[in-house]
Amino acid sequence: MTSGVEDLASIQSAKVVDARSSACPGPLLEAKKGIGGVNVGEVLEIWSGSQDTRNNLSRWCKKTGNEFLGFVDEGAYDRLFILRQK
Repeated sequence: MTSGVEDLASIQSAKVVDARSSACPGPLLEAKKGIGGVNVGEVLEIWSGSQDTRNNLSRWCKKTGNEFLGFVDEGAYDRLFILRQK
């Protein structure tokens, strides 16, 4: 993570994808689809009920050249943030 939780909670995301009803790898697949809907320099926010998504998205971002900003634990789900970099 590159940002503190306070910073992440206040991010204005360009797009929010609700993948809370999907089991892994569903949220990752939704992120792959959703990243095309935001411009370079904008943030994609994924909502996921699976804690595995934290590591899966982090690894996927490293592989694809995007930046995983981190997550905010909302109790029943996580809000995960990806900065599109290419």
